Amino acid sequence: MKDQKKVINDLVYFKDIKIVQNKDYFNFSLDSILLPNFIQINPTTKKILDLCTGNAPIPLVLSLKTDAKIYGVEIQKEIYDLALESIRINNKENQISIINDDVKNISNLYETDTFDIITCNPPYFRNKEDSKINNNNIKSIARHEIKIKLEDIIKISKKLLKNGGSLNIVHRTDRLIEIIELMKQNNIEPKKIRFIYPKKDSESNLVLIDGRKNGSTGLKILPPLYVHNNDGSYTDEVLKMFGK
Repeated sequence: MKDQKKVINDLVYFKDIKIVQNKDYFNFSLDSILLPNFIQINPTTKKILDLCTGNAPIPLVLSLKTDAKIYGVEIQKEIYDLALESIRINNKENQISIINDDVKNISNLYETDTFDIITCNPPYFRNKEDSKINNNNIKSIARHEIKIKLEDIIKISKKLLKNGGSLNIVHRTDRLIEIIELMKQNNIEPKKIRFIYPKKDSESNLVLIDGRKNGSTGLKILPPLYVHNNDGSYTDEVLKMFGK
């Protein structure tokens, strides 16, 4: 019987890229489009690792920007299966590989200094006793640090990044200091930060940060990124990122 809750959509305005989703699960969000448009990919980039890949929106967008081999890691089997289907229907099997495993196990699968770039759109919220956890376990794992913590992601990135390789994260602005501290504790030097705002005259709710393994000191704050115009429509910059 056909799964009535499974849908195949365009990846925002990228007409040649489809993504498979399930209405009951935590679908990809704007964050997963902003992050791959933030990272710097060089001609020498050969291997990219996307942690907490979900149904693979970040690998799919990256595949439009580079010929590098891209690996995604997703712990939840249901979401992993959607990612595999997304890769298959886009004929990206030769470029994108998805691994169904705990991110904390990945350092056992690859040697130290393997990847040029690591990306991650992680669960944003700490898992505390008073946390309001969704009854849908798949959604709660995607949103809260139940299976993986920010500290785990940065420690793993330190091991798997090549010297000078970059870790690129999108996260909540209110956790920026924690991100910077953890990066520096793990010899990943913050190099670029861009604050994301829902619209002008609002407070930043998200931040993009690029850190380099054993990088030299020197941080750049990039111009602000506004998502919406005052009328609620997307800004021209965001539409361009969407492929429109």
